[in-house]
Amino acid sequence: MATMLAGRMNFATGEFGIKEVPVPEPGPGEVRVKVRAAGVCLSDVHLIQRLLGPLMLDGDEVTLGHEVAGTVESLGAGVTGVELGTPVIVFAGKQMPAGLATLGVDYDGGWAEYLVTPASTLIPIPESLSFEQAAVIPDAVSTPWGAVSWTGKVTAGESVGVWGVGGLGVHGVQLLRFVGAAPIIAVDPVPAARARALEFGADLALDPAQPDFMDQMRAATGGALLDVAIDFAGFAPVRTQALECLRVGGRLVLTGISGGPINIDPDTIFQYMRKQLLGHYGSEPRHVTELVNLVKLGRLDFSRSITRTYPLSEAATAVNDLENKVGNPVRLVLIP
Repeated sequence: MATMLAGRMNFATGEFGIKEVPVPEPGPGEVRVKVRAAGVCLSDVHLIQRLLGPLMLDGDEVTLGHEVAGTVESLGAGVTGVELGTPVIVFAGKQMPAGLATLGVDYDGGWAEYLVTPASTLIPIPESLSFEQAAVIPDAVSTPWGAVSWTGKVTAGESVGVWGVGGLGVHGVQLLRFVGAAPIIAVDPVPAARARALEFGADLALDPAQPDFMDQMRAATGGALLDVAIDFAGFAPVRTQALECLRVGGRLVLTGISGGPINIDPDTIFQYMRKQLLGHYGSEPRHVTELVNLVKLGRLDFSRSITRTYPLSEAATAVNDLENKVGNPVRLVLIP
């Protein structure tokens, strides 16, 4: 039996490690993808820490990795319209009887030499797009794209604040610049993150702990405050501050996940100001396709998104570097 290396998380024991496992065989309607690049996301860190867990996993162990690009290596029975060798992105979810399952959480993901996925989850990519850049489009780029274009419905000329300028938030800034938001105000307590936000297109970067924070926000928006605020951080104090920064009719898009309750205090002011609270999670396949087309046509460039690459055998090091923000990473990528 052919074997391969895979980064496996055991939720019963809490152990993560690189293991030798059988190469998976595609079933009817499935394909086997040779993984060429797989992103390391903060969600992966949270899975290893067991702050997050699977909802539909069959068993205790899974191969992590939900940001994946590679080439079609083998076809299962009944698969048509897919050619061997095609470079693809793997969409990070598939439909199961209990609902939409997440790649690398509820079923085996891309921290491996090969993965098996339904043919319907493949999104072809141009050969001009590197596998490293393609791999991070699902989630790292498509999640903020969905938050900006779909849930937030941001239009040109609207003032937008971005709380949290990590791997998602920095792409949020880039995408807001693309759709014409103005001004774009990044909010992050880390100086390096604020500097990076300016590099990616923010008009202003503020420290949320500064005593004159609200004065700076009012000055930047001509006293009107924000049309839209997007929370990529997922902390209760962020949401409280972001709500305070909204103008009449302003909307707060919750993208970061806190795991706690949502509190609006006092609700009278929230209602009087006709503010809106919008929940956002992940993206749709069409968002990934849109981003691939925008890159193909030269409208967007994610070459700055890849901070470092690691061999698959060093997955634990990559996780540690992301968790501890070694080198202020945007995205770290594993190369099997």
